[in-house]
Amino acid sequence: MEFETVIIGAGAAGMMCAAHLDGRTLLVDHAKAPGEKIRISGGGRCNFTNLYTDPQAFICANPHFAKSALARYTQWDFIALVEAHGIAWHEKTLGQLFCDNSAKDIIAMLRKLMDARDVELRLQSSVSNVKKMPNGYTLSLHSAGKTHAVTARRIVVATGGKSIPKMGATGFAYDIAQQFNLPVTDTRPALVPFTFPDSRFAEISGVSTPAKAHAKGPVFEEALLFTHRGLSGPAVLQVSSYWTDGQPVTFDIAPEGMLEALRSQRSLAGRRNMTTELARLMPARLVEHLAGLFDLSGNLADWSDKRLGALVDGLRQWELFPGGTEGYRTAEVTLGGVDTDALSSRTMAVKTQPDLYFIGEAVDVTGWLGGYNFQWAWSSAMAAAADLNSAR
Repeated sequence: MEFETVIIGAGAAGMMCAAHLDGRTLLVDHAKAPGEKIRISGGGRCNFTNLYTDPQAFICANPHFAKSALARYTQWDFIALVEAHGIAWHEKTLGQLFCDNSAKDIIAMLRKLMDARDVELRLQSSVSNVKKMPNGYTLSLHSAGKTHAVTARRIVVATGGKSIPKMGATGFAYDIAQQFNLPVTDTRPALVPFTFPDSRFAEISGVSTPAKAHAKGPVFEEALLFTHRGLSGPAVLQVSSYWTDGQPVTFDIAPEGMLEALRSQRSLAGRRNMTTELARLMPARLVEHLAGLFDLSGNLADWSDKRLGALVDGLRQWELFPGGTEGYRTAEVTLGGVDTDALSSRTMAVKTQPDLYFIGEAVDVTGWLGGYNFQWAWSSAMAAAADLNSAR
């Protein structure tokens, strides 16, 4: 079996690359169907990109690495592709774009593009014994109970990271990188809920409130969700990518204008209990929980400006120390990956081995929540495809 290009991994990046390649291409994946992460993303509607995609929304040891690929294949390019295939979409919030119908529409679009280029797709298959040869590579393809010897001029590794292992995620990309003496940065779960010991927030599990959160990085203003095991919600998932063990996370859960509202109500309804008034501004169950952390005793009339100010300041700088995270089991992405110092930012090829490419989540580029990681998949795949086509 001879191919110009073998792509390992039929996720978002692998399918996008295959869909735009000239020449004979083999796309291999261990799953029963391609694009499984696409299928389950966004509640089944796929948050396929973000209107505000910008290099600053990506974490990488080299903050400049993602700029080239993102600039040459933008969110607007992918939106145009989606529209050209008649896929209706809508913006939900914060620039997040979703399919009106189903994430399966994105998968069907990519499969149609792949079919137009006669890409050979092998599912429930695996690859081993990848070896460098003078004119390319040899590898073993294990498919349908048989092992085939395959030769390829170029290999693209698009197997993602370790997140959501129940879907078959592994560290295969890192193994290939290390086989060819390429550095791999430390990896850990990202876009993942926090856990706390002793079921600290179990009594208010299910409560959600607007919050601003940060941990040695940008401030994210989104929803905070309390769970039986700890904290979740968009604000937590975002900040988890910047958090490290033992580090605090600071939350601002004070509603806008809270101090002024409490002062006003003090003059209008001074006999009202403080917890009753707070429950008008915040979820009542959350107020009950906070009563065990802050002194909320007394009526409004009993509260001086200084005491009110101290309470609001405490709620604006609520510092918590997570015990850990839910891990790769529920993490949406893997932080870290193949070190970008070893790759060309223009082509995604290995600098010392330009017929080997790494794209998508396998690389040390991690986007924010909200469609950014899919855009990186599309952009990095197109960077590789452009170079592969030009080198034919």
